[in-house]
Amino acid sequence: MRCQICGNPKLSLVLSLGHQPVLQEYLTEEKLQEPEVTYPLNLVFCNICGLSQLDYIIDPKLVFMPHYPYRTGLTLMLVRNFDSLAETMHEAGHYKKNDLVVDIGSNDGTLLQQFKKRGAKVVGIEPTNVAKIANKSGIPTLQHYFNAGTVKDIRKKYGTPRVIAATNVFAHINDTAGLVKNIKALMDAETVFVSESQYLRDMVEKFAFDTIYNEHLRYYGLKPMIHLFALHNMSVIDAERIEAAGGSIRVYVKKGTHPMSARAKKLLAEEKKMGLHDLKTLHSFAKRVHDAKHNFVALLTKLKKTGARIAGITSAGRSNALLGFTKINNTLLDYNAEKKGSPKIGMYTPGTHIPVVDEEQLIQDQPEYAVVLSWHIGEELMKKTRAAGYKGKFVLPLPVARVVR
Repeated sequence: MRCQICGNPKLSLVLSLGHQPVLQEYLTEEKLQEPEVTYPLNLVFCNICGLSQLDYIIDPKLVFMPHYPYRTGLTLMLVRNFDSLAETMHEAGHYKKNDLVVDIGSNDGTLLQQFKKRGAKVVGIEPTNVAKIANKSGIPTLQHYFNAGTVKDIRKKYGTPRVIAATNVFAHINDTAGLVKNIKALMDAETVFVSESQYLRDMVEKFAFDTIYNEHLRYYGLKPMIHLFALHNMSVIDAERIEAAGGSIRVYVKKGTHPMSARAKKLLAEEKKMGLHDLKTLHSFAKRVHDAKHNFVALLTKLKKTGARIAGITSAGRSNALLGFTKINNTLLDYNAEKKGSPKIGMYTPGTHIPVVDEEQLIQDQPEYAVVLSWHIGEELMKKTRAAGYKGKFVLPLPVARVVR
């Protein structure tokens, strides 16, 4: 395995999370009896360009299968974030009424809805069957992987976009050089490409190691992103930290050579000061990950030994990564309560085989403890669950496993 940006063949191991299945491949009851394929999940580091990344890439057709169960519109945090992004770019003059906005990995069209309501023309690119949902809701969406052919189709049918977005997908697509080359081919001198990716700095500072899973191939800081775009004669013109997904980095890019904003320069200096792209810093983070694993398992085991019933709240990809790494299965968690309307309800979590049920069951059963698996939005979820009528205690798994009354 070579570095996904610079091709360096000598990568250093930071953290091994064992072997895990595809974390959005939920199982039917029948499939519980069949063997599950698992894949190595290792975080490695390139000491040349500073990129943290996975050392094994699964075929994207297995990871983003046609029945991919994720729906952006079910996560209010992302809806608010995308509305903010569309407004921010509108106020900055990056697009105006009737300009074209293209979203790569557009899922159910939630992001493009925000641009559309501000007068933009929109088109999404989404390889899974979620594209059909977007088209039905009035967001034109091409059900394809993003590649050179897709670029030609968009240029021919829709023209040149003023904005190209890749939110929570820029770190997901294999062949980094090919991805950037295709994005550049869709741009002209005025086009702005904006990406949002979970930020390595937040992962380290907030201890969000559950973002390490097989959809996320790269864990970006600003430094390696600047290096990546410079290889393609493109410039990072601005960058900012945002709260989405527990902490992300939003980066703005144009073709050619352009100055970088003071805000981005400040972010870059802060990364250097904290040693974000130093192996010593990452090894310290990895040691704390193993400590957190043992503490979380010990807490749930202690609670279970008292005879308590324990359920999970939400069933996201990152929660499956956490459960898979800690080996917490249906002997500790009775079920995961998922938001009404989720296609995961009635299925079982990959690897750990925990049943996924409608969130109403949590209110009916009133288990003594509810583990907030999407802990990065824990305050919001606990408030919502309490308002719905849950009377038990909450457990937050990270950054420190603890019971919250």
